[in-house]
Amino acid sequence: MANITIRNLDDDIRTRLRVRAAGNGHSMEEEVRQILRKAVGRAGRSRDLTSIIRSHFGPTNGVDLELPPRESGREPPSFE
Repeated sequence: MANITIRNLDDDIRTRLRVRAAGNGHSMEEEVRQILRKAVGRAGRSRDLTSIIRSHFGPTNGVDLELPPRESGREPPSFE
């Protein structure tokens, strides 16, 4: 794993980061790691609902359902 040093960080940013980390129940280092993962972890990937559904249930993922044959519907009631 690599290390990174951030110089000239404003005191206000450091304080807000510390408070945010405490609110989330972890260290400032872990808070920064999570922020960085979210910011650059999945660059370029669109995650709209359609692509999420296809990634879980598409035919390339082992799910290929056969549609049952359609049956004719029942006759509507006669009110005569």
